Amino acid sequence: MASTNLYHPVKIGSLELEGNLFLAPVAGYSDRAFRGLCIKGGSNFEYTEMVSAEALTRRNGKTQEIMKAAPNEKKYAVQIFGGTPEVMYDAACLVLEQTDCSCIDINAGCPVPKVVKTGAGSSLTRDPERLHDIIAAVVQAVKDKSATGAGLIPVTVKIRSGWDKLSINFTECASRAIEAGASAITLHPRTRAQGYEGRSNWDYLKELVEFVAGRVPVFGSGDIFKPEDAKKMLEETNVDGVMFARGAMGHPFIFRQTRELLLNGTYGDIAPKERLTAGFEELDVLIEDRGEKAACKDMRKRFCAYSKGLNGGAALRLAIVHAETKSDYQNIFGEYL
Repeated sequence: MASTNLYHPVKIGSLELEGNLFLAPVAGYSDRAFRGLCIKGGSNFEYTEMVSAEALTRRNGKTQEIMKAAPNEKKYAVQIFGGTPEVMYDAACLVLEQTDCSCIDINAGCPVPKVVKTGAGSSLTRDPERLHDIIAAVVQAVKDKSATGAGLIPVTVKIRSGWDKLSINFTECASRAIEAGASAITLHPRTRAQGYEGRSNWDYLKELVEFVAGRVPVFGSGDIFKPEDAKKMLEETNVDGVMFARGAMGHPFIFRQTRELLLNGTYGDIAPKERLTAGFEELDVLIEDRGEKAACKDMRKRFCAYSKGLNGGAALRLAIVHAETKSDYQNIFGEYL
């Protein structure tokens, strides 16, 4: 049975999107090569992998690559992370100067120790007041850098449910975020202590939707690995949209399949040739950006994901981890192409 009301347009501040199926910011994955594929695969909006505010303000060249738009990307969000309002203000100004992004997202959820120890990422869940000040600083940067009379791009934030099971405070963080001017909130309903282990608690998503009561959109992330998961999250929690992270790795068509499920009640399979052709498209863009050696090394993990479900998958993945050139990959997957 179709669920047409579950797939719908979304408005984030001044930003209007045709649908509510998004690619999450995934470190080491959601570069322009992959985001471009996800757009072809049906994504309605994409987030860059997180950009260090410190690195950006130091003019680190790698940040330029991270923030590049895909050729087919008309709207996208740049996600930044940092631990102080001053640096985040400066970083947001640089994002606006150097990109044509449609949204700036603030990472307040990353659990990785090297990020947390700087006072950024999920460390901000321990200090809702500092979270407020950082969001307010980025909102102010948008106001200061925008031309008179121009529409302001929205500032959004991604949070976790809390630091650990004894400090679940996502509603407090959400309240302070809205007060600071955030136009949307994404909740990954795991604690920092959980990392990416265990199950995410979707009950927290439903609670946040009820707490926010329509003041800003709420998006859900966590444990969405197939179209049925997205449908279930939308039905059970009433979030305004869903973000695919690990579920999209090696499967940029999951957005199209989910839309089909929500609109028609069923969806089609993706043939191995189509999946692998997408992988080679991704490789070509990475080669353009990074050179063949670095691109082929990075594609090892990605082609391992694309090869899931293929006959002889274990042998394929053994060959993949030793691939060094595009020709190596063509030889590995020749029978499928």
